[in-house]
Amino acid sequence: MNALGEFWVHGDGLIQALALLLLGMSVLSWVLIAWKAWLLKRARADIGRAVPAFWAAASLADGRQRLLALDREALLLPLLDAALAAPAPAALEAQGPAQAQRTRRLRDALHQGVAHLQQGQVWLASVGSTAPFVGLLGTVWGVYGALAGIGDQGAVGIDAVSGPIGEALVMTAAGIAVAVPAVLGYNVFGQWVAACEAELEGFAHDLRAQFPEGIVEPGAEPLAPTKVDNPP
Repeated sequence: MNALGEFWVHGDGLIQALALLLLGMSVLSWVLIAWKAWLLKRARADIGRAVPAFWAAASLADGRQRLLALDREALLLPLLDAALAAPAPAALEAQGPAQAQRTRRLRDALHQGVAHLQQGQVWLASVGSTAPFVGLLGTVWGVYGALAGIGDQGAVGIDAVSGPIGEALVMTAAGIAVAVPAVLGYNVFGQWVAACEAELEGFAHDLRAQFPEGIVEPGAEPLAPTKVDNPP
């Protein structure tokens, strides 16, 4: 702590700005890590409970109500709604095959769910890749300032050199300390998101196969596909 205090007191505006930047990056990274750990843990638990509960339901309406109660992050329910929705009759989408319409809607809903789970990943990757260089910049600037001060004073002994340079190296250590948790969090959360994405893709595939006869509304029986005549 003495080295940090001395480095802060003797540092110029750039050094202090870099130190504050690293502090802000560290605080935001830890907040994001805590939030994503809570989010992904809850999402994985919800998927593990909601999917079996849906397929064990006695009816489609009952299954939807179970998803509504168990799917707290709204990852599965949009997939079901996408599989059951009907396009507007005048829309270009309605002119395509029913399976193609359903596939398109399921893909869009899946992408939205995965994007929700991936929130904050870019920040963690950015902090993990840039924090060491921010710290290194502080060290280089601090060493330059220390050597310039030593040259002005005319002191060239080891004691005169080791103190200021040692204080400057604290910035490199600070940058690494900020980057390591961000990189670890990014890698761990990436694995969790991939696991959730695989479960969501499986659920979407099963929904697509479950309603091969056409588009139905929630609580209704599957309907035969409506043929749309192509314009001449």
